[in-house]
Amino acid sequence: MDLTLKIWRQKDSKSKGGFKTYHVKDISPDASFLEMLDILNEELIHKGEMPVNFDNDCREGICGACSLYVNGRPHGPDSAITICQVHMRKFKDGSTVTIEPWRSRAFPVISDLMVDRSAFDRIIQAGGYISVSTGGVPDANEIPINKMKADEAMDAAACIGCGACVATCKNASAMLFVSAKVSQLALLPQGQIEAKRRVQKMVKQMDYEGFGNCTNTGACEAECPKEIKLTNIARMNREFIGAKLGAQKMKL
Repeated sequence: MDLTLKIWRQKDSKSKGGFKTYHVKDISPDASFLEMLDILNEELIHKGEMPVNFDNDCREGICGACSLYVNGRPHGPDSAITICQVHMRKFKDGSTVTIEPWRSRAFPVISDLMVDRSAFDRIIQAGGYISVSTGGVPDANEIPINKMKADEAMDAAACIGCGACVATCKNASAMLFVSAKVSQLALLPQGQIEAKRRVQKMVKQMDYEGFGNCTNTGACEAECPKEIKLTNIARMNREFIGAKLGAQKMKL
């Protein structure tokens, strides 16, 4: 396969960036998208040019590091998949592929296709954990949990924090990510002790980081590689409103 690549190049967060065109030839249709970028970088290094910086780690669709916007879609042409799992056979021979980083004020560009997603880490640090003592590891059936609740918690916990929801949202909202992290704990008995404090802290940090508001367009769910549901946002809103009302009652 021969392809024309239009790739966003930016030296650092303070420099002005722009698209640069590259041509790659004889790419195997069975190569992954990131392998194709590796091949391009080998050619650039051989020519004495700077390679394209892009983030990646596991290349198995688990870590969420490979945050690329490809031809106008987060993680490329497939649904429910990360870009590291996309193979070049998904593109037509001779086509032009446009590759750029996530676009969000809360995700500043580090270099080229790499963005700083530490805002997500700070949201988790604000409350996305259980700090109360839960004792030793209990038997699996010691704490009865409704099967439906357990399944919903596991579905929410599937979020890999890649940021595709932010990248595809017209408001750059992080509501799907935050609601998944709130839900995975709020649905389980161990997480309910700190539930009210957790949701308030995480939402406060989300707003502080500069993410936009949710207007329920559903783009985040449509582009999420792990198919996190919008119902998590509704749950987080209920948790947040309930926590606020409870705090007001305590003051009266």
